[in-house]
Amino acid sequence: MKGYVMTRYGNAHAMKLQEVPQPKAGDGEVLIRVQAAGLNPVDYKLRLPLGRLVWPLDLPLVAGSELSGVVEGVGDGVRRFAIGDRVFTRVDKRKLGAFAQYCVVKESLVARMPGSIRFEDAAGLPLAGLTALQGLRELGISAGDRVFVSGGAGGVGTLAIQLAVQMGATVATTASSKGEKLVRSLGAETVVNYREQKFKDVLSGYDAAFDTIGGHNLTDSFDILKRGARLVSVASIDPTSAREDFGMGPLLTAVVWVANAKIRSQSQRRGVSYRSLLMRPSGEDLGVLAGLVDSGRLKAVTDRVFPFEQIAEAFAYLEQGHAKGKVVVRL
Repeated sequence: MKGYVMTRYGNAHAMKLQEVPQPKAGDGEVLIRVQAAGLNPVDYKLRLPLGRLVWPLDLPLVAGSELSGVVEGVGDGVRRFAIGDRVFTRVDKRKLGAFAQYCVVKESLVARMPGSIRFEDAAGLPLAGLTALQGLRELGISAGDRVFVSGGAGGVGTLAIQLAVQMGATVATTASSKGEKLVRSLGAETVVNYREQKFKDVLSGYDAAFDTIGGHNLTDSFDILKRGARLVSVASIDPTSAREDFGMGPLLTAVVWVANAKIRSQSQRRGVSYRSLLMRPSGEDLGVLAGLVDSGRLKAVTDRVFPFEQIAEAFAYLEQGHAKGKVVVRL
């Protein structure tokens, strides 16, 4: 079968479309015939040289983090799925494998995909959707909260805005002039054009912030929060996340602790609770997202769909950073 393989750490040429063996479902696993797969920044960041330290992988391996497809086979012990079921999943973080014609995934990471949308739209939901859902849960959003979501037109941002509104929050976000109409249609009440203004010069007194970009967007978020507010970032690493989520040893955790000095200082000075979050694959949470989609309360936003044979071009487009919603490949 065809697979998009990460052969080594390095530049874009480290990933190649080539023939690979077709996997077989083991105990507790589901074999999925892939219909579409979503592309994410993490998919190309993993191949960068720093990825070897932060998230070491057993190379070569088929890349890809999320997919939608049809169950082709089940291993012993699988009870929730049968051949022919339409499913979607955020695959195992260490095994990957979504960028191929077939993929094997643990039953616990799989859910039935929303029946109201295409495979292409469902394929872009798992990673961004789980990240948004789990991040907002960590923030403890309550009805009436004023919440800031950075990068509202991105894959995570488009879903985070909708979920925060569902939780009863009033949402502010950043977007370009091209993205403003989209984020307002998803429920954002206040939109700051990041090309023209700094959001920290416009916003103030917010109860919570959900950072999807990192860098100065993260540090500037402290300036718009009131004392006692909460900030969660899915684009940074704090020492707790380094140790518990990434499994880093004492040396690398210490490096992260030093690198986080400015953020810790801001957190203490502003009286703001801060933590980073690494999304956890979960079939149960995907079921929650599927229910929201089918009830019309959550919309999957797809920017472009490329044929699988053009996956290198799809990544080049993604890395430009201008996608509104998700970039997907169709198998």
